[in-house]
Amino acid sequence: MGSLSGKVAIVTGAGQGVGQGIALALASEGAAVAVLGRTRAKLDATCELVRERGAEAEAFECDVADTEAIPAVVERVAETFGGVDILVNNAYSGAYGPLLEMSDRAFQKGFRTGPFAAFAFMKACHPHMKARGGGSIVNLVTSAMVRWDPTTFGAYAAAKQALRSLTRTAAAEWGPDGIRANSIAPHALSPGLKWWAETNPEEAEEFRKTIPLGYIGDCEDDIGRAVAALVQPAMRYLTGATIPLDGGQAHFG
Repeated sequence: MGSLSGKVAIVTGAGQGVGQGIALALASEGAAVAVLGRTRAKLDATCELVRERGAEAEAFECDVADTEAIPAVVERVAETFGGVDILVNNAYSGAYGPLLEMSDRAFQKGFRTGPFAAFAFMKACHPHMKARGGGSIVNLVTSAMVRWDPTTFGAYAAAKQALRSLTRTAAAEWGPDGIRANSIAPHALSPGLKWWAETNPEEAEEFRKTIPLGYIGDCEDDIGRAVAALVQPAMRYLTGATIPLDGGQAHFG
C-alpha cells in the first residue's frame, strides 16, 4: 500500500515529459491517475506505464486552452474514479521571445493555457475535494519569474507569476475546506529541453554549470517524486508555498 492509495489525481499534460513523470510517481504511491492531454496515443502510452505500476489510469482528451470544456472533463473524471483528491496543473502552451516581436495573440495564449486553465480546473475540482474532506493542488510555475534578466522569457514569466499568485490565494481562501495549494518551479529534462540541449550543446553545458547540484532534474525521479511527497497527508501543514525544484539554481524570496 502506497502513501496515496485510495487517492485520485488529475494530471494535465501527462502524455510526456514532466506531466508523465508526475503521473508515474503518483501511481508508484498508489494513486489512481486521470491522464489528461491533447494527443490520445501519448495519453494511452502513459496509462499503460501507470498500470504497470499497479495503479488505475484512464485517458481524457483535453485541450486546456478550451477553458469552457474543463468543468465537464473534471466531472467525467469524478464519475469515473468516484472523486478527485489531487490536481496537478502542468500543461502549458505559450510564447517565448522579445516583447516587441510578440503578438497579442501569442502573449494571451500563455495566459489561457496557464492561469486561466488552472483557474478553471481548480474551481471545478474544489467541490469534489471538499466533499472528500480536502485535497491538494500543485501548479507548475518557473524560475524565470525571479530572474534578474528575464529577456525572451517575459510572456512566460508573466503568465506563471499570475499562476503563482492564484495558487497563494487559493491556499488562503480554501484552507478552511482542507484544500492545500502549492507551486513548484522545476528544471526537468523534458523532451523540449533535451532537444534544446542537443541542438545547443555549449549553451546547455553553461546552463548546467549554473545548477549547484550539477544536473538537470529527471522528470519522474526528481520532479515527480517531489510532487508525490508534496501531496501526501504527511505534508498537511504546507500550503501557499512556491518550491524550487531546480537543483539550487534560483532564489525565491
